[in-house]
Amino acid sequence: MNPTFFSSKHKLGILGGGQLGKMLLQCTQTWDITTKVMDPDPEAPSKSICTEFVHGSLKDFDSVYNFGKDCTVVTIEIEHVNTEALKKLKSEGVIVHPDPEALSKIQDKGVQKMFYKLLNLPTADFALYESVAEIKNAIAENRIHYPFVQKTRTAGYDGKGVSIIKSEQDLEKLIEMPCIIEDCINIKTEIAVIVAKNSNGQVVCYDPVSMDFHEDANLLDLLLYPAPIDTYISSKAKEIAIQLINEFNICGLLAVEFLIDQNDELYINEVAPRPHNSGHQTIESSMTSQYEQHLRGILNLPLGSTTIKIPSAMVNLLGAEGYNGDVCYEGIEECISKEGIYVHIYGKKKTKPFRKMGHITVTNLSIEEAKNNALWAKQQIQAKSHS
Repeated sequence: MNPTFFSSKHKLGILGGGQLGKMLLQCTQTWDITTKVMDPDPEAPSKSICTEFVHGSLKDFDSVYNFGKDCTVVTIEIEHVNTEALKKLKSEGVIVHPDPEALSKIQDKGVQKMFYKLLNLPTADFALYESVAEIKNAIAENRIHYPFVQKTRTAGYDGKGVSIIKSEQDLEKLIEMPCIIEDCINIKTEIAVIVAKNSNGQVVCYDPVSMDFHEDANLLDLLLYPAPIDTYISSKAKEIAIQLINEFNICGLLAVEFLIDQNDELYINEVAPRPHNSGHQTIESSMTSQYEQHLRGILNLPLGSTTIKIPSAMVNLLGAEGYNGDVCYEGIEECISKEGIYVHIYGKKKTKPFRKMGHITVTNLSIEEAKNNALWAKQQIQAKSHS
């Protein structure tokens, strides 16, 4: 029998207290679930609304292990956590989602890529390298050709750990870490699919979203839901996402990012076993938000409907360039005076250029109108600072 979390003493532990954790907590509050959160930031956004907050390192074995010992279920809102501690917690009876073995594979992009190859799933051709010297030697021996993409095997997040090398002049951008080198795909568009599973084996899948990225920050710049793509591509992407969540044996959410080339061929880019930036719009736009769906999955509850209530566009609200310090927002009042514009502020007190400070979702029966209104709202709201 599943432990009952509604108005009970069973405790849900969340490793990571950023905006994803905060939006997950907003669902736990609706269901009166006792929560415990740990984050390295003593003023993390989740601190204000969880039942119990712990300031600690997500990468330290003892911190993660001690955090999870009194929890019934432990989950994550960021991948960069100590999986050995999670394995020990699991061995002692704590329910851990995603499974620590799957999380270990996903944490290392090299292992992730080899997993796709093992399953015969489409992904860009790649090779593994340990250092910049190795990469330069491979270029000299004609084993690597321009342009190519470097991705660090670990620690990449929010556009960090990725370098696009177009010519010899870009070699200074190479990152000195173990990495994968991928062929550059001639990208037509990028999409993402979020799939969910519970322990009973029920699986549901959201329709794909299309994603445009900020050229400088390499962060999501504009999302459209549903993605304006061919039905065949949508079906194929969902089919692969469902296969992956089953192969990884993950409960909760798995977000799968895809690249689509000029010939409409799909390539898996990477995955995230948690709520994801590509699912924020589900709060207003879907019958069940990604956050509630993640809860349903990890608590082994019946999964919710993924039906789209209304099309939407979503933009990230990033810290304005040239501003560092205590945040102040401009333009919110004008935006929220208009129908169908929903502004989410994450609660980060300090802004800096390109920091994710919030997001804006715009709903409209016309996806084109939603897109235009979202781009307008993005120009109106600025996250600046007085200092």
